[in-house]
Amino acid sequence: MARRAASGTPATVALTAAGVAFTQHAYEHDPAAPSYGLEAAAVLGLPAEQVFKTLVVDTGAGLAVGVVPVAGQLDLKAMAAALRVKRVSLADSAAAERSSGYVVGGISPVGQKRALPTVVDESAELYDVVYVSGGRRGLDLGLSPADLVRVTGAVVADIGR
Repeated sequence: MARRAASGTPATVALTAAGVAFTQHAYEHDPAAPSYGLEAAAVLGLPAEQVFKTLVVDTGAGLAVGVVPVAGQLDLKAMAAALRVKRVSLADSAAAERSSGYVVGGISPVGQKRALPTVVDESAELYDVVYVSGGRRGLDLGLSPADLVRVTGAVVADIGR
């Protein structure tokens, strides 16, 4: 019996398995780039408001994921409110990498090793397609905001600033 090898990143495998339509946008990552997300937007010729970064936060009781435009920042108070916890802080890089299975700069909200509570900034709903990390530096995926929310089990809230 022939074995089928899964190709791609855990994010692309998860999207394919869920039947989600998406596009892949690879680019040559510059290790000297000061911002992974802004680099992706610039290299791919996309508005920075339409490209989203994935940030792992610590609630004190566990980790969670915030997805916000690369043009802005995560509002920690709004994130805490969306998660219904007292406060959150950005998780340290090692914890984010361990939990997600991805490296910083390539953390995708999709296909993480452990599913975490996820909040997507409401500005995503302004677009037909949003772009998120594809699970490695130098790869972004385009998909509908509704599919992003569905496949991650996210809630949508105003968490960006």
